[in-house]
Amino acid sequence: MTTELGTLETFKNQRTASATVLIVDDEESTLRICSDIAVESGLRVRTASTTEQALEELDQYPIDIAITDLKVPQLGGLELLRRIREHYPQVSVLVLTQYGTIQTAVEATRLGATDYVTKPFHIDELRRKLQRLIREQELDQENRVLREQLRTRPGYGELIGVSAKMQRVYKLIEKVSQHNYPVLILGESGTGKELVARSVHFSGTRSQKPFVPVDCSALVPTLIESELFGYAKGAFTGAIHTKQGLIESADGGTLFLDEIGNLPVEMQSKLLRVLQAREVKPVGSNERVSIEVRVIAATNKDLETAVRSGQFRQDLFFRLNVVQIKLPPLRERKSDIPVLVQSFLEKFADPVRPLPTLAEDALTRLTAYDWPGNVRELENAIERAVALGSGPILHSGDLPSSLQYAASNGGTDPMPASDELVPLEELERRAILRALRESGGDKLIAARLLGIGKTTLYRKLKQYESQLARHQTA
Repeated sequence: MTTELGTLETFKNQRTASATVLIVDDEESTLRICSDIAVESGLRVRTASTTEQALEELDQYPIDIAITDLKVPQLGGLELLRRIREHYPQVSVLVLTQYGTIQTAVEATRLGATDYVTKPFHIDELRRKLQRLIREQELDQENRVLREQLRTRPGYGELIGVSAKMQRVYKLIEKVSQHNYPVLILGESGTGKELVARSVHFSGTRSQKPFVPVDCSALVPTLIESELFGYAKGAFTGAIHTKQGLIESADGGTLFLDEIGNLPVEMQSKLLRVLQAREVKPVGSNERVSIEVRVIAATNKDLETAVRSGQFRQDLFFRLNVVQIKLPPLRERKSDIPVLVQSFLEKFADPVRPLPTLAEDALTRLTAYDWPGNVRELENAIERAVALGSGPILHSGDLPSSLQYAASNGGTDPMPASDELVPLEELERRAILRALRESGGDKLIAARLLGIGKTTLYRKLKQYESQLARHQTA
């Protein structure tokens, strides 16, 4: 969300300036050199010549990094290191050790020192190691900020929702992300199946490796094999060079097979062989390429029914269905609509204008609707309302017309049953509302579908809106 990104960006701009280093050494020259390097690196500097002074500094000031000599007077550097680790575990420690006392430096590292530099040290070496500690501090702090944002925001990763059904989904994602089991994601179109797949990948051990989404329903039938498995040069007319397939490009990472139920049966058997043998044979090649990928598949179809009808291989279904995550449709988690709406308002708002808000009448319409297109349809509705809204407060009149009238009709299909006798005026109204629903609220397309002029459609809608208003006030 915008506020979260703003918080993180502010942190990035200020973190280095606020970092403080404590330099502990009884040699004035060493204190001076270390201080100069720290200031060059953008750090605030505190100094101490004894362990007691160092402990006082640690007690009084927020120290991020400590540079200490191992032969510092009084308690000594190793004891100081032990106390830092016990009482100030957030502090990174760089120890300075005399040449020939490497064993002591190793002991310091075992006790928790982040790194060490041997005296007499090269300035560049000290500068390089200090800057590495700064970067590690920055990354650690940034990760803490991000973890806190993920903990407090109403969702998981890019998924948004606070309902009990979504909480169960989050728990499953958290469990499976730490393993490499195949995952099968089930849910209607628009529920966010790819977001779940991305959350599993980017929350797990493969987050730095490729995430390769493949829309099985969009693959051209004659090119599916070469797209998935790749091909060798000269494999067919037009193959003027070797091409890596989508499966091989996901090596080491995650292969997301979206709409797996649309994959042709003959291709299902080839995919199964790849998953079992963990190797790919490009089209036109005699060589096999070893791969290691995690497979996440998704579908809006009932695969068990498809297996019984012979449209989906049972052995591939068993291979993919190790862990199943079922996404609820939006109509079954309407308590999530307000937080989803807020997220979409922030996403589509004009950055130079005040953030729009939703009036109570508009929210009532949104929660009354059954959302056959699920979260994707809600997102499109809010984007349209923000784009066409007449002010900072969005009312029900700013929502797509199809949503307004479908909601007033209980979210049902407005067309009558074949044996239902209705007045022509009512039949006309229902046809207009259905055309608006089919066109996603686009009045121009709806008019074309109905074969009437745009002006006529606007006049009819105005008439229905007046009738609805009179009915609500009666």
